[in-house]
Amino acid sequence: MKCIVFVVLVLGLGLPGDVSAQVVVSAAGAVASPTEGGQPKFNLLSSNDQSFSGPSAAVTPTLLVISAELAVARFQQRSTTQSAELASYSAISVIRAELPDTSQHGEYEVQKTFRAPRTLLFKPIRFVGDKFVKTNIIARLLQSEVDHVEKDDVGQTAINPANYKLSYKGKIDIEGHLVHVFQVKPYKKRPGLFKGRVYLEAHTGSLLRAEGRIVKSPSLFVRHIEFVQDYADIGSFTLPVHVHSEARAFIVGHMFIDITYAYQSVPPEMQAILLKSP
Repeated sequence: MKCIVFVVLVLGLGLPGDVSAQVVVSAAGAVASPTEGGQPKFNLLSSNDQSFSGPSAAVTPTLLVISAELAVARFQQRSTTQSAELASYSAISVIRAELPDTSQHGEYEVQKTFRAPRTLLFKPIRFVGDKFVKTNIIARLLQSEVDHVEKDDVGQTAINPANYKLSYKGKIDIEGHLVHVFQVKPYKKRPGLFKGRVYLEAHTGSLLRAEGRIVKSPSLFVRHIEFVQDYADIGSFTLPVHVHSEARAFIVGHMFIDITYAYQSVPPEMQAILLKSP
């Protein structure tokens, strides 16, 4: 079966430049057998945690809604800063793959450690499910991350003016967040680029979601690749927290893949924010 790489290309869409979760990957850590025994549990670290010690909460100042143009400018600036300053992080990633046409599924939990500029290691924690899914879907998915980055393709799929035309479509609410909605259309038809929409937080310009259809499949054996990827601000950085992808593949039929990230450790500037919480 041909290498399944569509989720990796989706994951590389997140931010302009080399700033997404798969910026750098080490081939040596891409595939290994899961370890036996229990797994540690980690909670998602979020900069939105406003908890503190004290009898009552202070009044939260009202945030101003910024213009669509300013939101784009802040998004671009934040991406540039993140590309230069994101030195390392560690996350527990759970990859779930389902092949409904063949009644096969699998769930692989790995520890993902990033160190700038070009190292991303995967340490297997556990796997449950069908061996075919592990070997032919998830393991090849991890390996394709290596190929994607070693070819220096991340910048080729970033959401920026060099790759996309952005058209403003108004404001909507997503899960309690007011967002500016932009339709994105790539200038070129190459693997990893997509046609769809991006959603920027209307108060900060942070990327909240990207969704759409890949305009050119990375493989003749995979087609109709659609995805939704959600992001969150972790300290001063914007990182992916969940991606859902659907596609059709030769022989196996429909494929559904979900990936979640729970960030375990972060750079010092992010840790300083987290230490303020009790």
